[in-house]
Amino acid sequence: MVFSENFRIAFRALWANKMRSLLTTLGIIIGVAAVIAVVSIVQGLQFQITSQLQGVGATFIAVNPRLDNRGGGIFVGKQVKLTWEDGQALQNQVPGIAMITPLILGGNQVKYRDRQHSTTVFGVNNDWPEVANHTVERGRFLSRIDLEQRRKVAVIGAKIIEELRLGEDPMGTEIYIGNIPVTVVGVMEERGQSLGFDNDDLVFIPVDTSLMLFGRRAADKTLLRLQAESPKVVEQVKEGITQVLRTRHKLEEDEPDDFQVILQDEFLDTVSSILGSVTAVVGAVVGVALLVGGIGIMNIMLVSVTERTREIGIRKSVGARRQDILIQFLIEAISLSLVGGGIGLALGYGIGVIVAGVLPGDWPPAHVPLWAVAVSFGFSTLVGVFFGIYPAGKAAALDPIDALRYE
Repeated sequence: MVFSENFRIAFRALWANKMRSLLTTLGIIIGVAAVIAVVSIVQGLQFQITSQLQGVGATFIAVNPRLDNRGGGIFVGKQVKLTWEDGQALQNQVPGIAMITPLILGGNQVKYRDRQHSTTVFGVNNDWPEVANHTVERGRFLSRIDLEQRRKVAVIGAKIIEELRLGEDPMGTEIYIGNIPVTVVGVMEERGQSLGFDNDDLVFIPVDTSLMLFGRRAADKTLLRLQAESPKVVEQVKEGITQVLRTRHKLEEDEPDDFQVILQDEFLDTVSSILGSVTAVVGAVVGVALLVGGIGIMNIMLVSVTERTREIGIRKSVGARRQDILIQFLIEAISLSLVGGGIGLALGYGIGVIVAGVLPGDWPPAHVPLWAVAVSFGFSTLVGVFFGIYPAGKAAALDPIDALRYE
């Protein structure tokens, strides 16, 4: 009952000075709103990326050439290569690989009659749908026969149909990729946009056809995508890939790998690390706003103690103990912080929803996890306690006789 009465008195005091209370808690509101807005956007993005990476399965492995972009780094004077021949060697020599596909990609123009569109072209083999968990919606994907006979065929995304206006049934239609004519044999399932990249704005062609398009030198920078037989053998497969490629690339013991082997878990860890760093940096900046807000609360509570000196004297004269006065003013400080935290939470979520809605592409909706709500209110409470202790202690220490004589 004592606590509920103190909270009732605290909120009545806040309501009696609405504008002053709002300005006092402005630092808390801004700090909490900034944290929640950033967290809601980052968490929504992380949720989407994690879902997509988990979609390819825990057995997904990517192998990329390790390019040196630092101008004077470890691979100066040495041409870094990763080829489909390396991929075939991995398939033959590393136990535990279920399927593997090369990936040669680049931008180019697709044309149909008088219409053209810039898109991304993937040169792959027939294992791509299973490796990337990206299936065909209509028609078929590239077949082994297509690759062996070097047929000029293509599987396209829904965006290509829309841009070139190919109609409801584009199968059998001849389009041009650059100056190469290809026949459409399938349409991929729709996946939408992610991080500004349109997964439906793609064209898949046989890897040999992609070399005609991008030139033979593109074969030296082939990306390899593969699936292990089970999650239990993923680490063994990674070690096997490293050993085979180091041998094929004639690397000495003290030389670093000129390739990267990345597991799905490592992709997820990298994404979490990057987004976590963004949140941490914003959190540090926001900490300043919360500090300012806390100082504002302390100042206004000191003013409140001065204004209510006679009230404190009356309370003490009728039996209020020192701890009762301490608790009363501490609860008022905490109430200020909690009100600011609540307003900041609602404002931050609203900003997150608006920002996520106006960002380009298929940006994921804002998402506020429960831990962020708990941290916001918990931190607001701590600010109220920390910055309310001194004013509350000062109020509790007042002599009742001096307080009653105060004008």
